[in-house]
Amino acid sequence: MLVQESNQLTLNSSLANLPSHNFQVNKMTLGKVVKDEFDNHPTLPGVLITDQPKIIGMISRSKFFEWLSHGIYLNKPIVIMWEKIREMSRVNFDLESCPIAPLLLLTEVSTINQAVELALKRPENFTYEPVIILYPNGNWKLMDIKILLRAQSRLFELAQQAADNANRAKTEFLANMSHELRTPLNSVIGFAQILRNTSLESEQQEYLKIINDSGEHLLSLINNILELSKVETGQINLDETDFDLHSLLQDVQDMFYVKLQEKELEFILESDSDLPQYVSTDEGKLRQVLINLIANGIKFTQKGKIILRAKVENQTPTDNQYQLHLEVEDTGPGISSGEVDKLFLPFEQATLGRKIRQGTGLGLAITHKFVTLMGGKISIRSRLGVGTCFQLWIPIRLSFSEVIIERGTRKKAIALAPGQPNYRVLVVDDETDNRLLLLNLLKSVGFSVQEASNGQEAIDIWSAWEPHLILMNLRMPQMNGYEATKQIRQWELKLNKQSFFTKIIALTASVFQEHKELVLASGFDEYMIKPFDVEDLWQKISFCLGIELIYEAVLEVNDKGLKKIICGQQQTTSADFSVVFKDMPSQWLAELYEASTQLRGKKVMQLIQDIPPEKANLAVQLQTFAENYQFEEIVRLLNYLN
Repeated sequence: MLVQESNQLTLNSSLANLPSHNFQVNKMTLGKVVKDEFDNHPTLPGVLITDQPKIIGMISRSKFFEWLSHGIYLNKPIVIMWEKIREMSRVNFDLESCPIAPLLLLTEVSTINQAVELALKRPENFTYEPVIILYPNGNWKLMDIKILLRAQSRLFELAQQAADNANRAKTEFLANMSHELRTPLNSVIGFAQILRNTSLESEQQEYLKIINDSGEHLLSLINNILELSKVETGQINLDETDFDLHSLLQDVQDMFYVKLQEKELEFILESDSDLPQYVSTDEGKLRQVLINLIANGIKFTQKGKIILRAKVENQTPTDNQYQLHLEVEDTGPGISSGEVDKLFLPFEQATLGRKIRQGTGLGLAITHKFVTLMGGKISIRSRLGVGTCFQLWIPIRLSFSEVIIERGTRKKAIALAPGQPNYRVLVVDDETDNRLLLLNLLKSVGFSVQEASNGQEAIDIWSAWEPHLILMNLRMPQMNGYEATKQIRQWELKLNKQSFFTKIIALTASVFQEHKELVLASGFDEYMIKPFDVEDLWQKISFCLGIELIYEAVLEVNDKGLKKIICGQQQTTSADFSVVFKDMPSQWLAELYEASTQLRGKKVMQLIQDIPPEKANLAVQLQTFAENYQFEEIVRLLNYLN
């Protein structure tokens, strides 16, 4: 088959798109006539023997010359050679009733794949013989089987290209969805973290924790949906970490506290007394699996309870290999035996799920894939009118790590340590909320900050202000983060500023690993996925600039349930404050005194924002007093000045 003909094929091509030959002879045609035609036309695949309007047989080019070598067929009618070939091939068929049984008769609209499949199923002696095609006008033509095979090979290439293009389109779609879904979550989770460090009542703090945990769960769910296709192609990986299993189980229970109260359901956590506290497996996927199953139980259970059981079994301590056995049981309506097998299929729901129109049918599909990916297994036990129990067996290892950061106990950064440069940070993002979140965080510890809404503004501010660090969003109108970073790096080389290169951290909502590799190869120093954890932000900035931060220290809880927090450094005494306070404007001191005596916390916090960076210790201590309603301490310090 010619290359140009192969290149013209599409996935919808049929036999009509392939070259064929109309070479027919009467059954009484002499062999030497056929030989002359073959000699004059080297591409002819064979000869079709007819006794109009009937096909008598077909002889391929190779078979013709093989039999011609006997020397007796050159001056004999071609039909004699065909009858001898049929006889010697031991093909058992009745020539009169089925004269072309070993042949393959197709039409021009037949598909290439169908033709190849049928051709290869012919009797062995005829497998690679030409194919006969019947056209609408009644004509017959011959097609070389090699042309079919080459065409099919080309179709395989086209199918692979189409699959690759579809995967690229899917990846691009998922990347866009990743950005659109994760960007607003960045603000939800980020501001929830900021609010948790303000002066709220303990009950409000608890509600805020639920908002934050639910936001993180939603983020995790979005990540899982976006990466679900990666499981099919083997691109998703296990992220095995050491974590507190007891804390995870409690967190999962706490997350559903409000929903359980609304439906007046009881939640029972049953764990063995010897359940290990610190284990190692993929914490994120295990958490998602439990959340999916518990949420599923709550959704369908109208009265009764949800039970989460946990124990370890099948222990082989010498290899540190264990099986974590989990059960999530509910007293809901149950599932019929005919529907159980469908539950783990994407977008499939039981009858009750379709009736109440809740969920997408993805939760259990994701659960099944994650459990399988973790090397575990999942089964269902259900009875109509009684309830459903999901059973999990997950391979784990015991963790012997001495340092496992427990959820919710990380310290809050409150200031830059003294004696450091006045670090300038530029925040670049087209979303106002995202800029406000970062500006809030950076200002709270003493950074000098400016903001830009696109890449061109970022370049203009960079050239005039020379920031130490840029937090650069990648997707922006007018000029994106890639192009802005490229131009900044080019200018740095042109200006030969070897002593000072701005550090640039990419901010993106993409969850794809290949995207990260592309980013780091494009001139960025670091990479952060939105929504990000505040502590992760400080770690990235510390890595780029080598900064030192002061963290708060949690000492105890008072009788009202409020945390008493002191500065990570030595507390400032009243005498120290007299020195620090004396340079502050008298009007500011008067307003602070009035706001403190009137317990106006919001006004006090506004006044604290006016304290210059070099008096960070003063700002930190006053903020600590205000957040813990210790306004009398502020009044006492101000009275000390008099």
